Amino acid sequence: MLTKHTPIWILIGGGVLAGCAGVINAVGFLGVHHRALSHLSGPITVLSTDLSAADFRLALHAFLVVAAFFSGCVLSGFIIRQSTLKLGRRYGFALGLESLLLIGAVHYLKQGAIRGDCLAAMACGLQNAMATNYSGAIIRTTHMTGVVTDLGLACGHFLRGLEVEWGRLRLLATLLAGFFIGGIFGAIGFRHLAYETLYIPAALTGLTGIAYSIYKHIERVRKRNAVTPAT
Repeated sequence: MLTKHTPIWILIGGGVLAGCAGVINAVGFLGVHHRALSHLSGPITVLSTDLSAADFRLALHAFLVVAAFFSGCVLSGFIIRQSTLKLGRRYGFALGLESLLLIGAVHYLKQGAIRGDCLAAMACGLQNAMATNYSGAIIRTTHMTGVVTDLGLACGHFLRGLEVEWGRLRLLATLLAGFFIGGIFGAIGFRHLAYETLYIPAALTGLTGIAYSIYKHIERVRKRNAVTPAT
């Protein structure tokens, strides 16, 4: 359970990341391959149905998307090394890497290559595993099934007159709103920019990663100077 007040940086960061995932997923659905890229329920279902129909070419595509998402999660675990959301982890580097993956995805998607879907799915896996846990609340930013489930449970508790954690609801509502709004911008962007719409989440994650890295560097220098005795 979310037992304490949620800092504003988590709300803003979670909302922005969910928005980026909404953009990516909208582009994946509207693109030539019509694939969900920010979560795995769809691709795994496609994989199973394609295998049952002996359509091994499409099954391979679905499998590669699933494998790429999984690889992004592995990469996130290797970089960040912790499952608890806390300032000071290597989020800046992870966000920068996600930005590069999305830029690469644009290049291949414009060519109609499956590698573009895979790079975008890997970016989503990296992001989803990057923000995993805060004070006992699971924070997933690339799919909304768990978010909507938890919101529904909370509404049911409220109707029964049970205690509701309003801070947790605010976080979940922020994630849902971010993903929804990101999907709208992704669809609008795709009509005008096609796959280059992915440059929007690439820019957001890249700039956020750079800003975060600079901030942490300044913080380290400040703390080091604070403990260094004056000469």
